[in-house]
Amino acid sequence: MFPGTHAATTPDKPAVIMGGSGETLTFAELEAGSARLANYLRAAGLQRGDVVALVSDNTARVYEVYWAAQRSGLYVTAVNHHLSAPETAYIVRDCGAKALVVSAGVAGLAAAVEDHVDVPVRLAFGGEIPGASSYKDYDGELAGVSAEPPADQPRGADMLYSSGTTGRPKGIKPALPDRQVDEPGDTYQAIFGPMYGFDTDTVYLSPAPLYHAAPLRFTATVQALGGTVVVMERFDPERALALIDRYSVTHSQWVPTMFVRMLKLPDDVRAQYDVSSMKVAIHAAAPCPVEVKQAMIDWWGPVLHEYYAATEAIGITFIDSTQWLERPGSVGRAGLGIIHICDDEGADVEPGEIGTVYFEREEPSFEYHNDPGKTTAARHPEHENWATTGDLGYVDADGFLYLTDRKAFMIISGGVNIYPQEVEDALALHPKVDDVAVIGVPDEEMGEKVKAVVQTPEGVEAGPDLERELIEFVRERIAHYKAPASVDFTDFLPRTPTGKLVKRELRDRYV
Repeated sequence: MFPGTHAATTPDKPAVIMGGSGETLTFAELEAGSARLANYLRAAGLQRGDVVALVSDNTARVYEVYWAAQRSGLYVTAVNHHLSAPETAYIVRDCGAKALVVSAGVAGLAAAVEDHVDVPVRLAFGGEIPGASSYKDYDGELAGVSAEPPADQPRGADMLYSSGTTGRPKGIKPALPDRQVDEPGDTYQAIFGPMYGFDTDTVYLSPAPLYHAAPLRFTATVQALGGTVVVMERFDPERALALIDRYSVTHSQWVPTMFVRMLKLPDDVRAQYDVSSMKVAIHAAAPCPVEVKQAMIDWWGPVLHEYYAATEAIGITFIDSTQWLERPGSVGRAGLGIIHICDDEGADVEPGEIGTVYFEREEPSFEYHNDPGKTTAARHPEHENWATTGDLGYVDADGFLYLTDRKAFMIISGGVNIYPQEVEDALALHPKVDDVAVIGVPDEEMGEKVKAVVQTPEGVEAGPDLERELIEFVRERIAHYKAPASVDFTDFLPRTPTGKLVKRELRDRYV
């Protein structure tokens, strides 16, 4: 299914509600708008396999562009609007975009990249782009275009870029499906629809940026299955609770930093909002500390569902609250692909032993666009259909996966492997810690030593006393050799808007 299916039966039902403004986009409006854009792009010469780049803040118009591409056999590349102009221009050029659609909400960025990309079709919605002359007005251009669906509607795909936490963003290009947009075969609908109960009664809250893979794919899946998506323009912990209460939200998706920020709201603020409508609260994208997840289950009930996956779609694991309470810290068992934990030579290791996490699929599921070297590095040395994103972990005897960290972030101190995530988890809920990152820094004697970089809440005095308090706090919870040797304090930690630490930036300060 796709939104056009529901435009015929429930045309006035909201497909999208913007959480801040209250703006709605009905299924009929989404169907007409996406069909017009599809017809416009086809008349402009775009053909199956071409790319539409989208640079936008969170707005309902994102879905017109997304579904226009999906019903035209095109790739859609949603670009992180928090990137710099050179980074944005790099992605637009690298993906080979034939069309570029921008929002006036990111006008400065759109103007800055104008002269650095060669894209024949350029549209801007939501207002003018000051200082840029090449963008045509989206509404003006589409005003006279037919809203009649094209006779041929080959299914497109997204071609998204990794968040670049360990290097330059990489374009992940799947093969285009060989079917029409309204024909069955969508992986997200087939897997996540039944698993989480997405249907026409679903009200799904999305608090994250829509350029990220999970928010974009999950909200599109809910629309395809006839549910309503409530999109936050930007995350705010109390506002999120208010929207759950106001719209009787049934489903949602989060990253752990959002949980932490909601948990740190005063008790009387949290008590103001009714969250009992929530049937499923999904979380992913970053590891969730055990204490944080336990606190959320205590608050919201056993509605938390976690999955482990990646933009590359190499495989997926799933775990619900009941399973997690029996195995705290696990991210679940494989629901797509077969898990292999391998040593540095590529050999499988025994349950309980840490190694690189690979997923085996019937055939390779992706390639990094314009970068065969990175594609090869993500494959197993002996099995082309085994792929990894560089995460480390282990499985227990029942096949449940536990992640320890990214291979690129592992600290080797005195010949011993230390996983920063474990130290970060220990500090996550300390009341004097707003955010934390743990890295390895050079040490003449040990090779590397553990350093914590902490962002404190407003009004908390950072200094030697707090440093000693935090180090002791960690030593009470995990092995002493894993505790930070030192703590630095900062006003800002580099995170993507989806909650991932950009540790390469942090390490560059010290290494």
